Formats: sequence, C-alpha cells, structure tokens
Amino acid sequence: MPKTYVRKSAVKTQRNSEKARIKNKSHRNALATLEKTFRAAAASDDKTAAAELFRKECSALDKAVKVGVIHENKANRKKSRLAALVAAKAE
Repeated sequence: MPKTYVRKSAVKTQRNSEKARIKNKSHRNALATLEKTFRAAAASDDKTAAAELFRKECSALDKAVKVGVIHENKANRKKSRLAALVAAKAE
C-alpha cells in the first residue's frame, strides 16, 4: 500500500494541538483539585476558609475561561453552585 503524503502544516498543527491538550488537561486538573479543597472546607463547617477558597476558585475559573480551557457557561454554572453551597453553610 502506498504511503500517503502528509503536509508539513498538518504535522505542525498536530504537534501544537498535542501541546495544548496537555496544557489544558493540567489546568483542568488544577481546577478540580481546588474545587475538592473548597468542598472539603465547606463540609467541615470552616466558614472563613470556605469563603477564601470560594474566592480563589472563582478567580481560577475566570482565568480558565480567559485562556480558553473551559467554556464561560460552565464556569458560571460552577460558580453559581459553589455560591449556593457557601450560602447554605452560612445559614
């Protein structure tokens, strides 16, 4: 079977998309870790730590949207749900 020709630009695009995939995966994992620590603080009834971690989580989500790691609607949905969790613990 003859070997098909692959354009140089296609090879470069593949290489760049692989780099982006690894970078995005790392960013998403960091977001998940931050959310886990926030949820743990919220579950332990530590209101000041939960409020501080909520602020950090919102900031990280906004930065992820700015870079293009996650969609804006997903970030807004997560912030809304986490805010509801903070509000429930404040009562």
